[in-house]
Amino acid sequence: MGRHSLPDQYGAGGSDPRPRARRRSVAVAAVLVLAVAGGTAAAVQGGLFSFGSSCQDDPVRLKLAASPDLAPALTTAAERARDQDLTSDGRCVAVTVTAGDAYKVADTLLAGEKTDVQVWVPDSDVWLRRLESGSGTAEVSQVGNVASTPVGMAMVPAAAKSLGWPDKTYGWLELASAALRGDSLRLGAADPAHSATGLLALTRLSSAAARVEGGDTQAAAMMKTLSQRITDSDGQVLETLPRDASGAEQGDPKRNQALVLSEQAAFTYNSSADGDAGLDLFYPEDGSPRLDYPYTLVDRTALTTDESRAAIRFLSYLREPEQLRLLQQHGFRTSDEAVPDALVTKAGGSRPQPYTEPATEPAAQETLQEALGTWTITVQSARITTVVDASSSMAQKVERTGRSRMDVTKASLLRALATFTAEDEIGLWDFSTKLDGDRDYRVLVPTERLGARVDGGTQRNRLSAAFGNLAPVPDGATGLYDTTLAAYKAATSSYVKGKFNALVVLTDGVNQDPGSISRGKLISELERLTDPARPVPLIVIAVGPDADRAEAEQIAAATGGSGQEVSDPAQIHSVILKAIVAAGARAAGQG
Repeated sequence: MGRHSLPDQYGAGGSDPRPRARRRSVAVAAVLVLAVAGGTAAAVQGGLFSFGSSCQDDPVRLKLAASPDLAPALTTAAERARDQDLTSDGRCVAVTVTAGDAYKVADTLLAGEKTDVQVWVPDSDVWLRRLESGSGTAEVSQVGNVASTPVGMAMVPAAAKSLGWPDKTYGWLELASAALRGDSLRLGAADPAHSATGLLALTRLSSAAARVEGGDTQAAAMMKTLSQRITDSDGQVLETLPRDASGAEQGDPKRNQALVLSEQAAFTYNSSADGDAGLDLFYPEDGSPRLDYPYTLVDRTALTTDESRAAIRFLSYLREPEQLRLLQQHGFRTSDEAVPDALVTKAGGSRPQPYTEPATEPAAQETLQEALGTWTITVQSARITTVVDASSSMAQKVERTGRSRMDVTKASLLRALATFTAEDEIGLWDFSTKLDGDRDYRVLVPTERLGARVDGGTQRNRLSAAFGNLAPVPDGATGLYDTTLAAYKAATSSYVKGKFNALVVLTDGVNQDPGSISRGKLISELERLTDPARPVPLIVIAVGPDADRAEAEQIAAATGGSGQEVSDPAQIHSVILKAIVAAGARAAGQG
């Protein structure tokens, strides 16, 4: 993804627009901008702060797309700026604010579609990171942050009281477990694929689960339950609460009693609630992630120098005391050091809930992707056959581990297996050369439901044992092409409607079977077998230095799948999840 170059006056120290320290005061960005521009006095002399009625004759017009929760405050600020003749280099700054769901704006930018927006303020930098990890050509530059708000779990008073609010505190895993235990408490959330609030909370839950024995399976079960009460956006999730205090509404199984929610959303809801009908807010003791509202320049319309300077001038205007008070009045935090008690109280917070604790460190992109991947395969049941290279090269040691490629691969596959539910269908093949007579492959475990009873156990038990028994074949070479075609034929012929169907092939080398079909023939056959109405993306993962990623990408592309590369087999788990998310998103877009 490209980067927008700011004018020289504003570009110092800005090679990477993402903030490295999330707890810094966002006011620093505006101060630095003005300092680099030549100091306050020079800015006044240059017209950056000049005011005059004539400036309205030729204003610098900016279109700003903001997260729906922030848009009302920015709209008011933009109107104030016009009334006060806010100027940049002697020209008025005329900002028009529109509300737009961040995921929709991100999808537009990822698709390379044109937009007439010069400034974008999503609710979280997770959307900027999605652009960075995507294949789009969007050019954006984050130049500061507007506000922040922590994410917690809000509940109707009766539900909160049943869990000991406000005196009882919980970590994310405990809180989710309590909220999802039986039918006693109905928990809702916005779709993590469309909501930063939902994704950040899901990531905290996944991270907490990873620290306890059996936590992966527990987290997957929670996600499955939570997925039944998901809405498309943060705004819609509030509509799932009881509409009044009547027994009919409170007892309606379609109404949620608890929500994954930001402090600001709870503040806004409580501000309009009647009497005691508001929400109480739990702040997890193991840390609340925060929405950080990055102020971002969008370069799709080739910003001029005047537009860039005016956009930054509006950001500095938002950091002035009057506008900070405006943001606080809308329920946003404007400082990491001082948290207004009145804001927290209105949002439903109360001591000893740890609402003054610093924000948790931002999750790594890999962690976010892993959580979203787990969610994707949890919400939509999957049918995936995994095909593993068993050639002799898999016995080679992985640097700094003392373990073979196969041993590390097995451990990573077992981690991936733990994220699937009983309704998912998983199978296992391995391959080398002449592994089963003249065939380069063999079916170790047919693809069936993990919860299916098999030989006194379950399919999951059988797969776990089969993964553990994978071993390199002495003197075995890589029979990649014939195996891939046979596995893809099997996957497409056994397609199950309503599930996410995919084939995953892991190889640490290139095809070494001289008697196999050619690469060209393989690709043409895969293209012939591919049916958009019954998609089965092929995910080819090239493991280690001897594998050919370019070839993996070429082969996978014939089916609408993807080629991936890992230098360390321990990364296989995350890469599989990333590829599943990408393939699922493409399938949804085509549908």
